[in-house]
Amino acid sequence: MAEVEVIRVFERNVPRRSFIKGVIAAGASVSSAGYLFRSPGLLAATSLQGSTERLVTLRVNGQQRRVDVLPQETLAMTLRYKLGLTGTKLGCDRAECGACTVLIDNVTHYGCSMFTHQVRGREVTTIEGLEDADTGALHPVQQAVLEEGGFQCAFCAPGFIMSMVGMLETNPNPTREEAAHALSGNLCRCGDYQKILNSAMRAAERARMA
Repeated sequence: MAEVEVIRVFERNVPRRSFIKGVIAAGASVSSAGYLFRSPGLLAATSLQGSTERLVTLRVNGQQRRVDVLPQETLAMTLRYKLGLTGTKLGCDRAECGACTVLIDNVTHYGCSMFTHQVRGREVTTIEGLEDADTGALHPVQQAVLEEGGFQCAFCAPGFIMSMVGMLETNPNPTREEAAHALSGNLCRCGDYQKILNSAMRAAERARMA
């Protein structure tokens, strides 16, 4: 039956993103139904050793978000397809390009290389959470990138920006060489590394003035 539904989807030329979101949403619906219709006896039963809770609460961009998470689901997948925070990009999906970089407790991490269950009780920040929620003002790093025109296609921009923010948390006055080292875990498909470093240095100046 599942194979027939997949064939029907492709016959309708459904976009890849919509198809993936639909598959994940269907899985979440089935799982949620399981939670709703369990008998009281099952709800009260102790979890089996080694089992993982599916419905978890995450703290993302200062908000508590309740979400259904598969046992081996990555944080990047949860952010994009469960929480709709598509600023976190999926590039290589193997911790090589840095497009999925987010902050966890103000430290940079690849979202594709962490299970969502690992971040329970921790503060996750994506690029959507950088601007001032009250005024809409951009983060100093975002403003610096805007002023310097640091990216060409900008697919890698969110990951670089999050890495710049993480860098400034630990080193608010980096040299150009130090900035290059701090951003070495991110790759730019267009090769605009000099403009990206210009943005990083401008961001450091803005952060010190903020």
